[in-house]
Amino acid sequence: MACEVIDSPGAAARTAAISANTRCVRRGRHGQSRYRCRPSRAVARRGLARHLSHLLQVTDLHVTLRTARGAAAALRELSFSLQRGDTVGLIGESGCGKSLTALALMGLLPEGARVSGSIRFGGQELTTLAEDAMCALRGARIGMIFQEPMTALNPLHPIGRQIAESLRLHQGLDAKAARAEALRLLERVQLPQAASRLDAYPHQMSGGQRQRVVIAIALACGPDLLIADEPTTALDVTIQREVLELIAELVAEDGMALLLISHDLGVMAETVQRMLVMYGGTVVEDGPTAEVFEHLAHPYTRALFAARPRLGLARGTRLATIPGRVPELADLPPGCPFAERCAWVVDACRAALPAPQPVAPGHSARCIRLREIAAAAR
Repeated sequence: MACEVIDSPGAAARTAAISANTRCVRRGRHGQSRYRCRPSRAVARRGLARHLSHLLQVTDLHVTLRTARGAAAALRELSFSLQRGDTVGLIGESGCGKSLTALALMGLLPEGARVSGSIRFGGQELTTLAEDAMCALRGARIGMIFQEPMTALNPLHPIGRQIAESLRLHQGLDAKAARAEALRLLERVQLPQAASRLDAYPHQMSGGQRQRVVIAIALACGPDLLIADEPTTALDVTIQREVLELIAELVAEDGMALLLISHDLGVMAETVQRMLVMYGGTVVEDGPTAEVFEHLAHPYTRALFAARPRLGLARGTRLATIPGRVPELADLPPGCPFAERCAWVVDACRAALPAPQPVAPGHSARCIRLREIAAAAR
């Protein structure tokens, strides 16, 4: 697909609207300006009107799970959005609801889960979407890098076949074409000796190599949204950096949106434009990454930063810890989920879940004591 924009009233506005996601070459002829535009792969499948809307819009999402102890509110009042090209991070301790958020977006929640609220992707409501239609989205328009590649990959099939599966299912390629594309993808994710690895099995590869294969599978059909659920778990520090740099490079090249899930503050600082701090199944702080790092607002965010290791500490210095434990899903209080571990708690904190309070433009936190906390930090 190609489009031509000729100088005329309104042409400049149209050109500006598409320039962020197309590669345009200006050609002048007889006093006229002509742009030949080649849209990015994601945009080529849809019209400009859909491209300008939010790619993903999550509004007041609630997820309730069935447990041995009864119904558990796993996600509460979760709202956020992504546009194409956005990079957003979800951060928090284990058990805060980060991975469950990803599973809700993918339509992979446990059996019996109850969902209310809205998840709109490309203008389409996902919470009421039929399973066959959801299957058509997974892998094609929404890709996911799962947390542990050894369990994400099928041990009984060579990796070439596993990459080719989505290409044959979603793009209708024959076996030969799918294998050739699988090789191209392995080369793109910088897997050493890619051609000889097509027929290798997951157990014959290192952790870093398996993670590159999982990334290749997630990117196979050129998705609009990539969800990366702690993609560097169990990898050594050097390989972690290589994998994160690779993901960032591929996201930038394809113009897709990235939702990165991690518990590592350093990863967030280097990788995402905006971060959502999760605790107890809800976002307790949301804002541009640099702004959140500069002006820590919620007590939980402050506690996370205080607990991080720092260079230059005297020998024998004990690291700060957050008292208590993340509550079980069935034990979440009706008010602020962090109340029982918070040094600033008052009775009103336990009464109801606080509404997001503005901290700065685009930056908010769910806390009724933001002024007192900010004043004490000065």
